[in-house]
Amino acid sequence: MSPDDVMIVVIAGLLSTSCALLGSFLLLRRQALLPDAVSHAVLPGIVLVFLLTGDRASAATVLGATAFGVACVAGSEWLRRTGVVASDAALALAFPALFSLGVLGISGFASGAHIDLDSAIYGDITFAPLRTVDLLGTPVPTSLLVTGLTAVCTIVFVALLWRPLSAATFDPDFAELSGLRGALVGRLLLVVVAGTAVVAFDSVGAILVITFFVVPAATARLLTHRLGPMLVVAVAVGWAGSLTGHRVALELDSSVPGTIGLASGALFALALAVNRIARRRSPTVSAS
Repeated sequence: MSPDDVMIVVIAGLLSTSCALLGSFLLLRRQALLPDAVSHAVLPGIVLVFLLTGDRASAATVLGATAFGVACVAGSEWLRRTGVVASDAALALAFPALFSLGVLGISGFASGAHIDLDSAIYGDITFAPLRTVDLLGTPVPTSLLVTGLTAVCTIVFVALLWRPLSAATFDPDFAELSGLRGALVGRLLLVVVAGTAVVAFDSVGAILVITFFVVPAATARLLTHRLGPMLVVAVAVGWAGSLTGHRVALELDSSVPGTIGLASGALFALALAVNRIARRRSPTVSAS
């Protein structure tokens, strides 16, 4: 592989590391579709910051997009608490409205933002090595710095809040009664997910966001029943899917995000087959 090809795999792997760690907690909390909703809901934030500053590639853009992602989560939570609709329906009501608002904003007021909706949906990770910033006189891909910093921050977040995160994931009431602030930790998790989804949206597009957040975690869940090993396996699956998908894309001259998603799905199917074989071979306990 060329240096650019290696860089694409590394960027995808770093991003999948963040998504796999957070996605494992979301999967166990039955909030797996949340990142997909957030990745769509951030679009009006990008448009709004562009209208205010004329820039769509700045720290303000990330903050604005993250704010709208958090607004999507907060809105869906408010709808869920009303008891009028279920949690999945509340999420399905919140993010299409925000995504539609962003599309209308682009077409009506921010056509100069040069936001390619096809790239936003399908992703443009192939061009990530071309967008560089000077670091100590050396051109470094911007996506590499952003995804690397995101991966480090995610690992630190999980490590520092391991106890309350684990407790709130499996038993929120116990976490709250034990003084671990389970509700607060859950809200912090959603904010971190929103920020990570913004980074993923810019690097790989909306389609791969849900792939990186859900598929590695779901694959790991089939292979282990302990949280610690599940996180490790999920990260490994994310890297394996990124590497395999990229190699297949080179061989077939096809879309890199599409083949990464397909490779990740294939790894899940393989894990499912292994899980079923293991269940059939495991001895059954008789009541007699």
